[in-house]
Formats: sequence, structure tokens, C-alpha cells
Amino acid sequence: MRLLIVEDDRDAADYIARAFREVGHVADQAADGEEGLALALERQYDVLVVDRMLPKRDGLSLIGELRGKKIDTPILILSALGQVDDRVKGLRAGGDDYLTKPYSFSELLARVEVLARRRSGRGEETGYRVGDLELDRLSRRVARAGKELDLQPREFRLLEYLMKHAGQVVTRTMLLENVWDYHFDPQTNVIDVHISRLRSKIDKGFSQPLLHTIRGAGYMIRDTK
Repeated sequence: MRLLIVEDDRDAADYIARAFREVGHVADQAADGEEGLALALERQYDVLVVDRMLPKRDGLSLIGELRGKKIDTPILILSALGQVDDRVKGLRAGGDDYLTKPYSFSELLARVEVLARRRSGRGEETGYRVGDLELDRLSRRVARAGKELDLQPREFRLLEYLMKHAGQVVTRTMLLENVWDYHFDPQTNVIDVHISRLRSKIDKGFSQPLLHTIRGAGYMIRDTK
């Protein structure tokens, strides 16, 4: 899941972004309403987390501008203003949910995941299967041939992206932009390291490999039976 966090409190924004990344999501940050608007118009996000009181352009103005441009990305409003009238005003401005400060990250995460699942009319797929490898997005369970596999959050996100695009070549750039929060290749071996670790967990001990390196192109997960 790719999120945009629009929050002018740098410490709070860094905390939220880091927490989302630790559970395997990608999080961009904007420090004011104008920057948040520009990013929301430029890039595709699954959910926006928007503070209500922002410099340059307040959160409700940002939301109104996006809705006026037919941008239907789900938006969760964060605010210290917690009266009923405040919440109603936020929802009527185009917000999909409203969470008052202070809040727990576990609640924020749960609310964001619900918004992401609601986005399409048919609902986002909750799981993927390639051969005898299964991934459940809701329980975060991965198993091959019935044997449960223990993946770190980033490994889970990497496998999720590969399985979502099963049978397709996934490039390094695609992985950097969608699994990591990089918009360019910084000449790092981070992908190679994580691919190696992931391969050892999903293919080791099985006669049929599922994760393949496509020389000069990228990676692919597929069932070759």
C-alpha cells in the first residue's frame, strides 16, 4: 500500500511514516497543504492521511481541491479538533474518515487498511496464490504447500507485489518505487539482498522454484508446471 502523509509536525510525520514502513507499506511525506496537493495530483496513492491544520493550505481546502478535480483517493483526516461539528465538517468536505489526536498507531493502521479495501467497488484482492504458494493480505500469512513461512514486513511486501504481478517481469525500478520509497536507483544492492532472502524462504526445500531472475530485466514469480 502506498500512502501520502500530509503533516506539518515533522516529528509526528516521521513517526507515522516510519511506523507504516515498518509494517511493509510505502509512505511519502508532505509538510504543508500545497506540497500535499501537488504530490496527490502527481502520484497514485491508496490512501491519504491529512492533518487538518496545515500551513499554506489547510487540510479541508486541500481535500476540497482534490474532490473538485475528481480525485477519489480515500482520505483520513487527522486533527486535534474532535468536537462533533468538527468531524462532520471534515467528512462533508470530502474526508472518508476522521481520527482525533492523540491516537494509537494500531488504530490509524486499521482505519487506513479499511479505507484501502473499500476503494474499488469489488474490493481489493485479499490474497494471492501462485502454484502451492499462498499469501493472505489480511492475516499477513504466507504458506507454501501448507507450511507457514515466517517473513519480515519488507519481505512480505516484496512477495505481495511480486505475486500481484505473477507471470510478469517486475523491474528493479518498479520494486524501488512500490516496495521501497525510492524514486530512482541509488546503486544499492538492497533489492538483491531481499530477493535472496525471500528466495531462500519460499523456494528452499522445494523441487519447483517459483521466484526467477530474468537476466537484464528484473524478477518474476510464476508456476512453471
